Amino acid sequence: MIKDIMNHNANAVAGQKEMDALKKYFPQCFHADGVFDIEAFKAALPGGTTITDETSGFNWLGKNYARMLTNMDTTTLIRPDEEHNAKPENKDSQNIYISGDNLDALQHLVKSYSGKVKVIYIDPPYNTGSDGFVYNDKFNFTAEDLAKRLDVSPERAERILSMTRRGSASHAAWLTFMLPRLSFARDLLTDDGVIFISIDDNEQANLKKLCDEVFGEENFVGQIIWKNVTDNNPTQITSEHEYILCYCKDKQQITAAWKSKVSDIKDILIEKGKELNSKFKGQNLQQIWKKWFKEHKSQLGPLDRYKYIDDGGVYTGSQSVHNPGKNGYHYDIIHPVTKKVCKEPLMGYRFPEESMRKMIDDGRILFGEDETKLVEIKVYASEYQDKFSSVFEYDGRTAANELRVLFPEHKQIFKNPKPTFLIEHILSFMDLGESYVVDFFGGSSTTAHTVLELNSRDNGNRKYILVQLPEPCKPDSEAAKAGYKTIDEVGVERIKRAAKKIKSENPLFAGDLGFKHYTLEEPKEDTLLLMEQFDPSINIISPLEVKDFGLENVLRTWLVADGYGLTEDAEEVMLGNYKAYWKDDHLYMINPDHDFDESSIAVLMDKYNGEPFSPHNIVIFGYSFGFTHREELQKNLRTLKEGNKTLTVNIDVRY
Repeated sequence: MIKDIMNHNANAVAGQKEMDALKKYFPQCFHADGVFDIEAFKAALPGGTTITDETSGFNWLGKNYARMLTNMDTTTLIRPDEEHNAKPENKDSQNIYISGDNLDALQHLVKSYSGKVKVIYIDPPYNTGSDGFVYNDKFNFTAEDLAKRLDVSPERAERILSMTRRGSASHAAWLTFMLPRLSFARDLLTDDGVIFISIDDNEQANLKKLCDEVFGEENFVGQIIWKNVTDNNPTQITSEHEYILCYCKDKQQITAAWKSKVSDIKDILIEKGKELNSKFKGQNLQQIWKKWFKEHKSQLGPLDRYKYIDDGGVYTGSQSVHNPGKNGYHYDIIHPVTKKVCKEPLMGYRFPEESMRKMIDDGRILFGEDETKLVEIKVYASEYQDKFSSVFEYDGRTAANELRVLFPEHKQIFKNPKPTFLIEHILSFMDLGESYVVDFFGGSSTTAHTVLELNSRDNGNRKYILVQLPEPCKPDSEAAKAGYKTIDEVGVERIKRAAKKIKSENPLFAGDLGFKHYTLEEPKEDTLLLMEQFDPSINIISPLEVKDFGLENVLRTWLVADGYGLTEDAEEVMLGNYKAYWKDDHLYMINPDHDFDESSIAVLMDKYNGEPFSPHNIVIFGYSFGFTHREELQKNLRTLKEGNKTLTVNIDVRY
């Protein structure tokens, strides 16, 4: 367990993962003493392979340090939020929210979800100088130790440590921060999986080079330019866009995942609109369309909001008429039926009154049944952008309005959130099935909200895993004033409120609106010290107990480490008076051994002999089981295996 990981981390060096891969696939290229034979490697390559000693090179202070971190494991434990997870809406949920450092979370996730994630979207810090990014990590290397590990001079090692300790926001610090996270992200992806990364001009060029290294230059899918704001400042070149970089695990594999039915659906809606307009010429047109729409809604995917029709065709309403900023236009719009003033958006209208009057005269404004509903702009199906264009336009400031709807009591509960439209735009071109969408910079939980919205519209089974650092809310922020201590608390609350809203609007929707919540925790300092001091080969009795770690924490951490994930539970198994935990191929013995006696061993042997019970791994918590009980267990297992030659049972003692 943690002590084993600490021992592993003590010997971790940059490039070890790559060397392990070479040993796995090219064992003939290693001598008996472990030395890698480059000439043997060259000989193993296909004839005609071009080999060069030239390289484009992309180096920075801390690169080897970051590569070393990809070979280290986390010492955190996974603590289940037992009260939350036991609630009816959450107990069977496949959605996951993790409160913790995303590097620790990724190191846990790859053990159970490696090769299982179809889409990753992340919105990392942009390193603008004003977004609060500074690099700090929790490792306490000495300059001497680091120089030896990285094979660099003590002076360079000291420069690296200085960068990691002082809270640097340099380009080098940002790249050092991102490299291990992207490396683990790649491990999570399915062969046809893709990752989307939001960024702006501050680090776009560096991110492109970094992703070329991590994912391979040949796996660059494209760069999306998102025009997300309008700036009327004439004094300089103004930035009105951000970038979204897209890479894949294997470009040859993504064809199946990169299929969208949007074009076909769009054509169907356009043709159906023309057909109905031609046949009925406005008579009962909306009622006829409403019936057809209701019958086919589940098949319309991202176009399932196009529930209106007029002589211009099928259309939906867009709230882009509302001003997302601070100073919109304020004027009265009279409802055509009630003749009363329509409800005005919280921040006013986006357009001047003259422009609004023209849109009303042109029939481009959609009114509600009465004046209490905010007006919207008509958007026809023919105007829907049905290709995954490298450039698209959508006002990102509308995300603030989305949060105001969920948090009406607060003006700005979260600064600079991403709009659900952005994630929806990305996911609408992906054939996800029941796969996971992962976002390990969870922020305000836009990604989770979007997944729930999409599922509610098409009865889909998309799932999400979100990770967010429990970063303290700034004392003067709206979130802090509202009583939220950390950013993840805001993210968790947003998911709950979004689920409640979706359920109220779609009472017949029976999909998954819950989530399992876990928090990553480091053992206490005194526990870590006792672990370092404990040597199982010398010390017969450990001063540590299960309560020093938490039984549920140990069990969940092991379940993830053994590939069972965060939504599968172990079954309690009574061995006489001793309680163990069984999941498929593993039997976990975590509780103290004072209830483990001869009758416990007898029950265990009977289970192997009689019941459909054959875990091949008995995992023992080393601090709970003394040497005598472990030896007795080993002895009985040997006897059992002598009577059943096909049975293989391993005892795995973890510290």
